[in-house]
Amino acid sequence: MARINGIDPDYAQGPIKAVFEAQTKKWGAPLSNHLLYARRPTVFRGVRAMWTGLDSSGLIDSKLLSLINRRVAAINGCEF
Repeated sequence: MARINGIDPDYAQGPIKAVFEAQTKKWGAPLSNHLLYARRPTVFRGVRAMWTGLDSSGLIDSKLLSLINRRVAAINGCEF
């Protein structure tokens, strides 16, 4: 359980709502860390910019990025 509660995705607006809808379509629910980031829209936009930059740079293959995410989640004890 998170120490800080994220926002209720039903109350998200604009681009944040669009991201949550895309995550729900892909994974069945918004990602918990994004619910937390959305408490501060400026932080949310910064995090999304980082992921967009990584995705579009072509420096890290998307399959490798997925493996890295899972490994980091495992190290942190996240049930990803």
